[in-house]
Amino acid sequence: MHAHLVRTAFLLLAFCACALLDSSAPPRAEGATPEEKGLQIARDTRERGRGFENFTAEQGMVLRNKHGQESRRQLRVKVLETDGGGNKSLFVFDRPRDVRGTALLVHAHKKKNDDQWLYLPALKRVKRISSSNQSGSFMGSEFAYEDMGTQEVEKFTYRYLRDEPCAKLTCTVVERFPTNRRSGYRRQIVWQDKSERRAWKVQYYDRKNSHLKTLTVKNYKQYLGKYWQAHEMTMVNHLTGKSTVLSWKDFKFRTRLKASEFTRTGLKRVR
Repeated sequence: MHAHLVRTAFLLLAFCACALLDSSAPPRAEGATPEEKGLQIARDTRERGRGFENFTAEQGMVLRNKHGQESRRQLRVKVLETDGGGNKSLFVFDRPRDVRGTALLVHAHKKKNDDQWLYLPALKRVKRISSSNQSGSFMGSEFAYEDMGTQEVEKFTYRYLRDEPCAKLTCTVVERFPTNRRSGYRRQIVWQDKSERRAWKVQYYDRKNSHLKTLTVKNYKQYLGKYWQAHEMTMVNHLTGKSTVLSWKDFKFRTRLKASEFTRTGLKRVR
Protein backbone atom coordinates (compact mmCIF):
# COMPACT_ATOMS: atom_id res chain seq x y z
CA MET A 1 0.00 0.00 0.00
CA HIS A 2 2.66 2.54 -0.39
CA ALA A 3 3.18 4.77 -3.37
CA HIS A 4 0.59 3.87 -6.02
CA LEU A 5 -1.14 1.07 -4.20
CA VAL A 6 -1.87 3.20 -1.15
CA ARG A 7 -2.81 6.03 -3.45
CA THR A 8 -5.14 3.99 -5.75
CA ALA A 9 -6.66 0.97 -4.05
CA PHE A 10 -5.74 0.61 -2.17
CA LEU A 11 -3.88 2.08 -3.96
CA LEU A 12 -4.85 0.97 -4.04
CA LEU A 13 -4.94 -0.06 -1.98
CA ALA A 14 -3.26 1.08 -3.99
CA PHE A 15 -3.53 1.58 -5.26
CA CYS A 16 -4.22 1.07 -1.88
CA ALA A 17 -3.69 2.74 -3.02
CA CYS A 18 -3.06 4.98 -0.53
CA ALA A 19 -0.55 7.73 -1.24
CA LEU A 20 2.54 7.86 0.95
CA LEU A 21 4.40 10.89 -0.25
CA ASP A 22 6.81 13.66 0.77
CA SER A 23 7.70 16.84 -1.08
CA SER A 24 11.31 16.40 -2.23
CA ALA A 25 11.36 14.78 -5.67
CA PRO A 26 14.54 14.72 -7.75
CA PRO A 27 14.38 16.92 -10.87
CA ARG A 28 13.39 15.37 -14.17
CA ALA A 29 15.81 15.50 -17.03
CA GLU A 30 15.10 18.16 -19.66
CA GLY A 31 14.53 16.90 -23.16
CA ALA A 32 13.39 13.47 -22.05
CA THR A 33 11.10 11.43 -24.28
CA PRO A 34 7.46 10.94 -23.17
CA GLU A 35 8.37 7.40 -22.12
CA GLU A 36 11.38 8.55 -20.09
CA LYS A 37 9.40 11.36 -18.49
CA GLY A 38 6.53 9.05 -17.57
CA LEU A 39 8.94 6.57 -15.99
CA GLN A 40 10.69 9.32 -14.04
CA ILE A 41 7.38 10.55 -12.62
CA ALA A 42 6.59 7.00 -11.46
CA ARG A 43 10.03 6.70 -9.86
CA ASP A 44 9.64 10.07 -8.14
CA THR A 45 6.34 8.91 -6.68
CA ARG A 46 7.90 5.70 -5.35
CA GLU A 47 10.78 7.55 -3.69
CA ARG A 48 8.36 9.85 -1.90
CA GLY A 49 6.59 6.86 -0.39
CA ARG A 50 9.57 5.09 1.14
CA GLY A 51 10.17 4.76 4.86
CA PHE A 52 6.66 4.63 6.31
CA GLU A 53 7.46 1.20 7.88
CA ASN A 54 3.85 0.16 8.50
CA PHE A 55 0.36 1.41 9.17
CA THR A 56 -3.10 0.28 10.21
CA ALA A 57 -6.46 1.83 9.31
CA GLU A 58 -10.21 1.29 9.40
CA GLN A 59 -12.03 1.12 6.09
CA GLY A 60 -15.69 1.42 5.13
CA MET A 61 -16.90 -0.06 1.84
CA VAL A 62 -20.16 0.98 0.17
CA LEU A 63 -21.27 -1.07 -2.85
CA ARG A 64 -23.95 0.48 -5.09
CA ASN A 65 -25.72 -1.19 -8.01
CA LYS A 66 -26.97 0.66 -11.08
CA HIS A 67 -30.30 1.34 -9.32
CA GLY A 68 -28.58 3.02 -6.36
CA GLN A 69 -29.22 0.20 -3.90
CA GLU A 70 -26.43 -0.07 -1.32
CA SER A 71 -24.70 -2.66 0.80
CA ARG A 72 -22.08 -1.75 3.39
CA ARG A 73 -19.03 -3.46 4.82
CA GLN A 74 -16.42 -2.64 7.45
CA LEU A 75 -12.78 -3.72 7.25
CA ARG A 76 -9.47 -3.42 9.02
CA VAL A 77 -6.34 -2.85 6.96
CA LYS A 78 -2.70 -3.52 7.86
CA VAL A 79 0.28 -2.75 5.63
CA LEU A 80 3.91 -3.71 6.21
CA GLU A 81 6.74 -2.12 4.23
CA THR A 82 9.40 -4.58 3.09
CA ASP A 83 13.00 -4.12 2.02
CA GLY A 84 13.40 -3.87 -1.73
CA GLY A 85 9.75 -3.05 -2.49
CA GLY A 86 6.68 -5.21 -2.71
CA ASN A 87 4.79 -4.51 0.50
CA LYS A 88 2.58 -6.93 2.42
CA SER A 89 -1.08 -6.02 2.99
CA LEU A 90 -3.87 -7.59 5.02
CA PHE A 91 -7.59 -6.79 4.69
CA VAL A 92 -9.98 -8.22 7.31
CA PHE A 93 -13.78 -7.93 7.13
CA ASP A 94 -15.60 -7.23 10.41
CA ARG A 95 -19.15 -6.54 9.16
CA PRO A 96 -21.68 -7.66 8.07
CA ARG A 97 -21.91 -10.99 9.83
CA ASP A 98 -21.95 -13.09 6.65
CA VAL A 99 -18.44 -11.92 5.68
CA ARG A 100 -17.00 -11.43 9.19
CA GLY A 101 -13.51 -12.91 9.44
CA THR A 102 -12.96 -13.09 5.68
CA ALA A 103 -9.41 -11.88 5.00
CA LEU A 104 -7.23 -11.13 2.00
CA LEU A 105 -3.44 -11.32 2.26
CA VAL A 106 -1.30 -9.76 -0.47
CA HIS A 107 2.44 -10.19 -0.91
CA ALA A 108 3.31 -7.70 -3.65
CA HIS A 109 6.36 -8.11 -5.87
CA LYS A 110 8.31 -5.72 -8.04
CA LYS A 111 8.13 -7.67 -11.27
CA LYS A 112 6.36 -11.01 -10.92
CA ASN A 113 2.66 -11.38 -10.16
CA ASP A 114 1.59 -10.71 -6.59
CA ASP A 115 0.89 -13.64 -4.28
CA GLN A 116 -2.65 -13.41 -2.89
CA TRP A 117 -4.59 -15.61 -0.48
CA LEU A 118 -8.19 -15.39 0.66
CA TYR A 119 -9.25 -16.85 4.02
CA LEU A 120 -12.87 -18.08 4.11
CA PRO A 121 -13.95 -18.60 7.75
CA ALA A 122 -17.05 -20.63 6.84
CA LEU A 123 -14.80 -23.22 5.20
CA LYS A 124 -11.88 -22.64 7.59
CA ARG A 125 -9.44 -22.73 4.73
CA VAL A 126 -7.08 -20.47 2.80
CA LYS A 127 -7.65 -20.18 -0.94
CA ARG A 128 -4.88 -18.98 -3.22
CA ILE A 129 -5.93 -16.42 -5.84
CA SER A 130 -4.23 -17.54 -9.06
CA SER A 131 -2.66 -14.94 -11.32
CA SER A 132 -5.25 -15.73 -13.99
CA ASN A 133 -8.06 -14.78 -11.57
CA GLN A 134 -6.61 -11.54 -10.21
CA SER A 135 -8.62 -9.48 -12.69
CA GLY A 136 -11.79 -10.70 -10.94
CA SER A 137 -13.89 -8.65 -8.51
CA PHE A 138 -12.69 -8.38 -4.91
CA MET A 139 -15.61 -9.42 -2.69
CA GLY A 140 -18.22 -8.14 -5.14
CA SER A 141 -16.72 -4.64 -5.33
CA GLU A 142 -15.64 -2.67 -8.41
CA PHE A 143 -12.02 -3.14 -7.29
CA ALA A 144 -10.26 -6.10 -8.86
CA TYR A 145 -7.87 -8.33 -6.92
CA GLU A 146 -5.03 -6.86 -8.99
CA ASP A 147 -5.99 -3.39 -7.73
CA MET A 148 -5.27 -4.50 -4.16
CA GLY A 149 -1.53 -5.05 -4.60
CA THR A 150 1.22 -2.45 -4.65
CA GLN A 151 1.40 -0.70 -8.02
CA GLU A 152 5.12 -1.24 -8.40
CA VAL A 153 6.99 0.86 -10.97
CA GLU A 154 8.38 -2.21 -12.74
CA LYS A 155 4.92 -3.62 -13.43
CA PHE A 156 4.17 -0.95 -16.05
CA THR A 157 5.64 0.91 -18.97
CA TYR A 158 4.85 4.61 -19.13
CA ARG A 159 4.16 7.54 -21.41
CA TYR A 160 3.84 11.14 -20.28
CA LEU A 161 0.90 12.80 -22.06
CA ARG A 162 0.58 16.39 -20.80
CA ASP A 163 0.17 18.79 -17.89
CA GLU A 164 -3.29 20.21 -17.25
CA PRO A 165 -5.25 22.04 -14.53
CA CYS A 166 -7.03 19.84 -11.96
CA ALA A 167 -9.15 21.95 -9.61
CA LYS A 168 -6.74 24.49 -8.07
CA LEU A 169 -3.69 22.37 -8.87
CA THR A 170 -1.69 21.42 -11.94
CA CYS A 171 -1.58 17.71 -12.74
CA THR A 172 0.67 15.55 -14.85
CA VAL A 173 -1.24 13.05 -16.98
CA VAL A 174 0.60 9.79 -17.54
CA GLU A 175 -0.48 6.69 -19.44
CA ARG A 176 0.78 3.37 -18.12
CA PHE A 177 0.59 -0.12 -19.58
CA PRO A 178 0.66 -3.30 -17.43
CA THR A 179 3.50 -5.66 -18.31
CA ASN A 180 1.50 -8.65 -17.03
CA ARG A 181 -0.22 -10.23 -20.02
CA ARG A 182 -2.92 -11.60 -17.71
CA SER A 183 -3.88 -8.17 -16.40
CA GLY A 184 -7.51 -7.23 -16.88
CA TYR A 185 -6.36 -3.83 -18.15
CA ARG A 186 -4.82 -2.78 -21.42
CA ARG A 187 -3.84 0.63 -20.08
CA GLN A 188 -4.48 3.18 -17.35
CA ILE A 189 -4.33 6.99 -17.34
CA VAL A 190 -3.26 8.64 -14.08
CA TRP A 191 -3.69 12.27 -12.96
CA GLN A 192 -1.23 13.37 -10.23
CA ASP A 193 -0.59 16.87 -8.91
CA LYS A 194 2.89 18.14 -9.72
CA SER A 195 3.65 19.50 -6.26
CA GLU A 196 3.10 16.39 -4.12
CA ARG A 197 2.53 13.57 -6.64
CA ARG A 198 -0.88 12.73 -5.14
CA ALA A 199 -3.13 10.74 -7.47
CA TRP A 200 -6.56 12.32 -8.01
CA LYS A 201 -7.98 10.25 -10.83
CA VAL A 202 -7.23 7.01 -12.67
CA GLN A 203 -9.03 5.78 -15.79
CA TYR A 204 -8.90 2.03 -16.49
CA TYR A 205 -9.28 0.53 -19.97
CA ASP A 206 -10.06 -3.15 -20.47
CA ARG A 207 -8.32 -5.53 -22.86
CA LYS A 208 -10.59 -4.35 -25.69
CA ASN A 209 -9.49 -0.77 -24.94
CA SER A 210 -12.97 0.23 -23.71
CA HIS A 211 -13.14 2.71 -20.86
CA LEU A 212 -14.04 0.27 -18.09
CA LYS A 213 -13.69 2.15 -14.80
CA THR A 214 -12.70 5.48 -13.26
CA LEU A 215 -11.22 5.95 -9.80
CA THR A 216 -11.53 9.37 -8.17
CA VAL A 217 -9.68 10.24 -4.98
CA LYS A 218 -10.17 13.04 -2.46
CA ASN A 219 -9.74 14.22 1.14
CA TYR A 220 -5.99 13.83 1.48
CA LYS A 221 -4.36 14.31 4.88
CA GLN A 222 -0.68 14.31 5.77
CA TYR A 223 0.83 12.02 8.39
CA LEU A 224 4.18 12.18 10.17
CA GLY A 225 4.74 15.50 8.39
CA LYS A 226 5.55 13.55 5.22
CA TYR A 227 3.03 10.96 4.01
CA TRP A 228 -0.18 11.93 2.22
CA GLN A 229 -3.13 9.58 2.54
CA ALA A 230 -6.49 9.79 0.76
CA HIS A 231 -9.56 9.29 2.95
CA GLU A 232 -12.09 8.64 0.19
CA MET A 233 -11.84 6.65 -3.06
CA THR A 234 -14.67 6.02 -5.51
CA MET A 235 -14.48 3.44 -8.29
CA VAL A 236 -17.19 3.65 -10.96
CA ASN A 237 -17.75 0.88 -13.51
CA HIS A 238 -18.97 2.53 -16.71
CA LEU A 239 -20.08 -0.73 -18.30
CA THR A 240 -22.31 -1.96 -15.45
CA GLY A 241 -23.28 1.28 -13.73
CA LYS A 242 -22.06 -0.09 -10.38
CA SER A 243 -19.73 1.76 -8.00
CA THR A 244 -17.74 1.20 -4.81
CA VAL A 245 -16.77 3.87 -2.30
CA LEU A 246 -13.91 3.26 0.14
CA SER A 247 -13.65 5.55 3.16
CA TRP A 248 -10.60 5.47 5.40
CA LYS A 249 -10.09 6.59 9.01
CA ASP A 250 -7.98 6.04 12.14
CA PHE A 251 -4.62 5.78 10.39
CA LYS A 252 -1.82 4.75 12.72
CA PHE A 253 1.74 4.67 11.42
CA ARG A 254 4.75 2.80 12.78
CA THR A 255 2.79 0.49 15.04
CA ARG A 256 3.93 -2.84 16.49
CA LEU A 257 2.95 -4.99 13.54
CA LYS A 258 4.73 -8.31 13.25
CA ALA A 259 5.81 -10.08 10.08
CA SER A 260 4.06 -13.23 11.37
CA GLU A 261 0.71 -11.46 10.90
CA PHE A 262 1.32 -11.42 7.14
CA THR A 263 1.63 -15.17 6.55
CA ARG A 264 -0.76 -17.88 5.36
CA THR A 265 -0.66 -19.36 8.86
CA GLY A 266 -1.37 -15.94 10.33
CA LEU A 267 -4.49 -15.67 8.15
CA LYS A 268 -6.13 -18.51 10.04
CA ARG A 269 -5.60 -16.65 13.33
CA VAL A 270 -7.24 -13.43 12.16
CA ARG A 271 -9.90 -12.15 14.57
